[in-house]
Amino acid sequence: QVQLVESGGGLVQPGGSLRLSCAPSRSIFDIGIIAWYRQAPGKEREFVARSFTAGNADYQDSVKGRFAISRDHGKNMVYLQMNSLKPEDTAVYLCNAFVDGLDYWGKGTLVTVSS
Repeated sequence: QVQLVESGGGLVQPGGSLRLSCAPSRSIFDIGIIAWYRQAPGKEREFVARSFTAGNADYQDSVKGRFAISRDHGKNMVYLQMNSLKPEDTAVYLCNAFVDGLDYWGKGTLVTVSS
């Protein structure tokens, strides 16, 4: 079992920045893939970014160059730095961990991009 708790969402103006945090209940050294997904109202959940234990990461095309996923092993946290936010980034952002062949999800944190 892995519990994931997200935080850091909120209301931000277009062009602004936010940093989301994900706190896993298990050491991130043991989590091969940690990812962020998002779900906008009335839309399906979509992949945003993921981080591998090897240190590499990949991103959805629409967020490349604007978002960055990172792991802080000292604090056992995973972050999603979001810059140059757009209204279409508005969604509930969920942390995901793939461990021992199973997917675990947090409850999400709401990001609203609006003027």
